[in-house]
Amino acid sequence: MRLLITGGAGFIGSNFVRYTLSKHNSVEVVVLDKLTYAGNVDNLKDVLADIEFVKGDICDETIVNRLVKNCDCVLNFAAETHVDKSIVGSTAFVRTDVLGTQVLLEAGKSHQIERFVQVSTDEVYGSIRIGSFSETDKLNPSSPYAASKAGADLLVSSYFKTHDFPCVITRSANNYGPYQHPEKLVPRFITSAIRNSALTIYGQGDNIRDWIHVEDNCKAIDCVRQRGKTGEIYNIGAGNEKSNLDVTKAILQLLDKPLALMTFVTDRLGHDYRYSLDCSKIKALGWRPQISFEDGLAQTVRWYHENESWWSSLV
Repeated sequence: MRLLITGGAGFIGSNFVRYTLSKHNSVEVVVLDKLTYAGNVDNLKDVLADIEFVKGDICDETIVNRLVKNCDCVLNFAAETHVDKSIVGSTAFVRTDVLGTQVLLEAGKSHQIERFVQVSTDEVYGSIRIGSFSETDKLNPSSPYAASKAGADLLVSSYFKTHDFPCVITRSANNYGPYQHPEKLVPRFITSAIRNSALTIYGQGDNIRDWIHVEDNCKAIDCVRQRGKTGEIYNIGAGNEKSNLDVTKAILQLLDKPLALMTFVTDRLGHDYRYSLDCSKIKALGWRPQISFEDGLAQTVRWYHENESWWSSLV
């Protein structure tokens, strides 16, 4: 089995590469990454000798076709993902998240790959006050980022319906863990607290997210790759619903930093209040999250504390 992992030098992608190599001895891995600000080849430095790495854009049809024709499966982690940046300018998000996915789909169809895994997000559903979203609920994205991912999901589903294309879609809750760019909430607050800088919280900090450790998410995506039913969508969450304020306080406590570092700012435009996923479908495949939020957050804080050389130039 030969896998093409796009966005494999990013946060979730690099963790998935590492997980795959540790669990599947017979799998060959090719990584395609444009190495934008959020992609870093150093994320793969411990496994570079075991993979084929190609710097390139998923919108580049020539590169994509050259790589896909020699692979059995494509896992698309490549995406522009930062909500705030999408609000300021959405062009890059539409280009990478939608057009890039279309280029990959066309190449996969042309070369008759065995499996295409689209890695998506719970943000495509929008906000929910009560209950949890199932895979059949309508898409109601609030930000340009979420809309670009929803568009990509719909495009992938259309290839299954129109071409009987062998695809599956995963929609994950908020990830955290090692190698996450410090623009995201958990690493941003950890690195800020380490430097005794202000932790800026939108609104009152009462917005709620489900948090899943990246290693659990990688296991879930691999489970769907191997056992997911073609054409289906699988929610991936850990049942760790926490307000942003709760997460912030937990980080400060782990680092023995004062609550006075918290600073509240004007809420973000279109800020979803709560995300929650019904994950019974993927659990029926045999997957369960293994890392508690408390243990996972402590591990993550420790990683950033011990790897300041990795993130110091990024903040």
